[in-house]
Amino acid sequence: MIVRKAAAASARAGFLAGGKCITDNPAMTATPPVPELRQLALQALMEPDSQQKVLLAQYLYAQAATIFIAVNETLMAPAGLPGCPARPELRTHLDMPKRSPFTAEGLAALLHAVTHIEFNAINLALDAAWRFAGMPRAYYLDWLKVAAEEARHFSLLRAQLQAMGYDYGDFAAHTGLWDMTQKTEGDVLARMALVPRTLEARGLDATPPMQAKLRKVGTPDALRAVSILDIILRDEIGHVAIGNRWYRYLCAERGLEPQATYAVLAQAYGAPRLKGPLNLEARRQAGFDDAELALLDASA
Repeated sequence: MIVRKAAAASARAGFLAGGKCITDNPAMTATPPVPELRQLALQALMEPDSQQKVLLAQYLYAQAATIFIAVNETLMAPAGLPGCPARPELRTHLDMPKRSPFTAEGLAALLHAVTHIEFNAINLALDAAWRFAGMPRAYYLDWLKVAAEEARHFSLLRAQLQAMGYDYGDFAAHTGLWDMTQKTEGDVLARMALVPRTLEARGLDATPPMQAKLRKVGTPDALRAVSILDIILRDEIGHVAIGNRWYRYLCAERGLEPQATYAVLAQAYGAPRLKGPLNLEARRQAGFDDAELALLDASA
């Protein structure tokens, strides 16, 4: 345990030194480069190891208030984003097998699917934090907070899987979550509209029915999963609220009406159709106003 903690501390030191572990040089003869927050978020996004990505996301947010942000610098996207482990095997959602959560394997597969969503959510938040220049400092800190909280969700779910005798990577996972991130990489307004306000907001709707199903399963593992989902739902309301806040900020900056603009963006980028029932109270807490909720509810 001491060795693992020392290795993690060394890796974090190297991360803040721009990828070179300065602790390996006791003499400290060279001055390490000054770390820059968006570059560090990109490095964390590129990390393929899931546990290292969790540690980097959490450590970066913990240190973020003290790190310089080059808000106006345009960064080039490297090939191979995002960094992902060799497992799980990725498939289209149409190729995913259906399993009953009333079996031990089916319950593990369901929790694995949610774990994979949370792993992707770390990547979505890190991508929002590094990719878009010209935003206020608070924008970057918001998305690093989201990344750290998604990392916690992933860790909670992975620990539950491990307690059940499984691990992340033991089941196949679907590929769809990154698609909208790629589609919206050229426009922060589209990103805010269609990732947090659309894809992540769907999680607000999906969580209570999933919890109801798990309560019917009724096993200790299923009920522990319900408690983890309580934490996730609470935090996701805040994440969607962050997306709403920056979406409205950008609409105001560009002189756009938010509801009409959302409809245009949803059609232009092929946003998935809403499926009811909507969690209206959670969406209201996340910053959707009553007029928008009425339109969304009518279209679901």
